[in-house]
Amino acid sequence: MKLTNEQLKLAADTVRCLCADMVDKANSGHPGGPMGQADLAVSLWLKFLNIDPQDVKWPARDRMVFSGGHTSSLVYALSHLAGVGGLTIDELKTFRQFGSRCAGHPERGVMPGVEVTTGPLGQGIAMACGLALAAKKAKTGNKTWVFCGDGDLEEGISHEACSWAGTLKLDDLILVYDSNNITIEGTAQMSMADDVKKRFEAYGWKVYACDGHDFDQIDRTFRRALKTVGQPVIVIAKTTIGKGAPHKCNTCGCHGSPLGAEETAATKAALGFDPAKSFYVPEEVYAMFRDRFTRLHRVAKKWRRANPQLTLETKAPDYMKLVNALPKFEVGAADATRNVSGKVQNALAAVAPELVGGSADLAPSNKTYMKDLGDIAPGAWDGRNIHYGIRELAMTAIANGLTAFGYYRGFGATFFVFSDYCKPALRLAALMKLPSIFVFSHDSFYVGEDGPTHEPVEHLAALRTVPGLTTFRPADANETAYAWVEMLMNVKGPSCIMTTRQNLPTLAGVTHEGVAKGGYVIFQSGVQGGETVVFLATGSEVSLSIEAAKRLVAEGKSVRVVSLPSVELFLAQKCAYRDEVLPELMKKRVIVEAGVRFGWDRFRLDYRTTRFVTMDHYGESAPYKVLAQEFGFTVDNVYRVAKEIA
Repeated sequence: MKLTNEQLKLAADTVRCLCADMVDKANSGHPGGPMGQADLAVSLWLKFLNIDPQDVKWPARDRMVFSGGHTSSLVYALSHLAGVGGLTIDELKTFRQFGSRCAGHPERGVMPGVEVTTGPLGQGIAMACGLALAAKKAKTGNKTWVFCGDGDLEEGISHEACSWAGTLKLDDLILVYDSNNITIEGTAQMSMADDVKKRFEAYGWKVYACDGHDFDQIDRTFRRALKTVGQPVIVIAKTTIGKGAPHKCNTCGCHGSPLGAEETAATKAALGFDPAKSFYVPEEVYAMFRDRFTRLHRVAKKWRRANPQLTLETKAPDYMKLVNALPKFEVGAADATRNVSGKVQNALAAVAPELVGGSADLAPSNKTYMKDLGDIAPGAWDGRNIHYGIRELAMTAIANGLTAFGYYRGFGATFFVFSDYCKPALRLAALMKLPSIFVFSHDSFYVGEDGPTHEPVEHLAALRTVPGLTTFRPADANETAYAWVEMLMNVKGPSCIMTTRQNLPTLAGVTHEGVAKGGYVIFQSGVQGGETVVFLATGSEVSLSIEAAKRLVAEGKSVRVVSLPSVELFLAQKCAYRDEVLPELMKKRVIVEAGVRFGWDRFRLDYRTTRFVTMDHYGESAPYKVLAQEFGFTVDNVYRVAKEIA
C-alpha cells in the first residue's frame, strides 16, 4: 500500500499525541524529542525498517537503536502501533511505572524488540557500531539504524565510535541525527558549535541532510542512505523539538518535563485531534501499520524457511571441548598471567569461534591477539581480531553491540587502570546481562616504573560493586586457564579477568572446581580448628600468603590459605560451601590483596583477630620489586602481620 503524505502525517501526529499522553499520565519523561522525531520515525517504520513484530528475533531483521533513550515514549508508541510484543494501549498508560514494560528508558529484555538498553547518551551509537559489524560477519544483509540527538554527539564516546566506524568503512550503518538545537539548559549552541557535516566527512562518513518534517525529503534521503556503499551514513535531519505543541515547541520547556494538561489539549486541537480523548489511535493508523508488518511477517517466515539453521542464539560453548583444549601448566614454572591468558585465549578461540574482539591498541602487551584468525578491516569481515584503537569506552560498548547481536561473544582489552574509561559500558553490559568479556592486564602496582597513573588501586573494589559483573583475579597459570573457561561458559552476564605483568609461580593445589566456585582452600597444614590462621588472598598475593603460611607451619602453627579468584562467584555459593572454606570458628584471618581494603571487611569476623595487607594509597614510580618492599607486599611482611594474631 503506497502511503500519501497526509496518511504519514496522521500517523506521526497520532504518535505525537500518544507520547504527550504517556508523559503527562506519568508526570515524568521527555515529550519534546519524541514529538520532534515522529515524522522521521513513522517514515522509517512504515516504509523502510524491516522487522517482524511477531518474530522480534528474526536474524535478518534490521536493528533499530534509539541512542537518546529518553525518547522512550516514541519507542513504545511505535511498538504498540506495530504490534511488537503485543504491547497494548493500557500498557502505554503504565509508562515509567513499577513493573511496566514501558520503562523510563528502553531496556533490553524488558520490552521485546529493544536491541540494547540506552539512556547514557552516546552509548547507543557505539553499540550500534558493534551491531553493524556483527551483521557484516553474519552476512545477514540487514541495516542498523540509529536515532540520536545533540546530546549523543556531544558525548565523547560518539567521537570514538564514529571515528572507528568511518575507518572501518562500516556501511549498512545509518545514523539519523535529530538536530533540534535544544538541550535541557537551553539552546545547544551555548555548548556546541561543531560543524557536524564537516566532522563526519572527516571521519569518512557519507553525509546527507533533510528537513525532518518534510516527508518527501525524508523519503529521498532515506533511499539514498540505503543505496550508499563503502561508507557509514549520517542523516542530519533538522527538526523542531516538541513539534505540534503551540507554546512549548522549540523550547527547552518540553525537553524533560510533561507538556501539562492545558498544553497537551492545545496540541491535540492544533493537530486536529479531540482534546478530550487520551491515548486515541484512529483505525486508519492501525491499518497502515498492520498492512506494513503483515507483509514483513510473510518475508520473515519465508526467510526462516530458507535459513532454518541460522538462529544467532547466544549459547555456552561445549564445556569438554574447552577443557580439553586448555594448555598444560606444570607446578614450579613461572610466567606472567598476561602471557598465560594469551596462550589460553588462543587455544580456546579454536573451539569457540564466536569469540571476536581485540584491544585498545595494547594487544602486544595484554596478549589478546588471536593468531592466524585474521584482522577485521574494511571489506574483510571474516577476521576475528578487531583493532579498536585507543578508544576504551567505545571499545567496551562496541563489544557489547557485537554480543547483543547474538551468537558472537564480543571482547575488549586494555590495562586495568583504564577500566575507569570502560566503566559506563561495563555497567550497561551488566544491566543488559550481556556475556561480553573483558581482559585487563597490568593489574596492580607491580606495573612499576610507569608510576601511580598506571597502577590500579581502587579498581578491583569498584568493579566488584557492579551487580552482575563477574571478576576474576587469578593466582597463577592454571587459575587463569580455568577462569577463561568459566568466562566463556557464563552466558548470563559480563565477565572480566585481571592479569599480571610480573611472573607468578604455578602453584600446587589449584582446582578447576575451586575457581568455578570463586574460592577454595589451596593450602593448609596442621589440625584445622579455632587457632588456625587463615590467609585470604587473590592474584599475585596468593603465592605470598602460601610462603608466609609455610613459615608459620615451621613454627608448629595451624594454617589455611584460601584463594578467592572470584569474590562474586564465592559469595554466590551456598552457605554450607562458604562455611566449609571459611568456618566461623577460624576467626584469625589475614587478608592480602594489592588493592584497597574496601569490600574485604565482609570476611572479617573479629576486628581484634583480623589483619589486612592492602594498598590504601596510590603507588610510586620505581622497579616493582622495590615497590613491593616499600608497600609491604613481601613474604617477610605478610608473615610479620600474621604473627600478630598467630
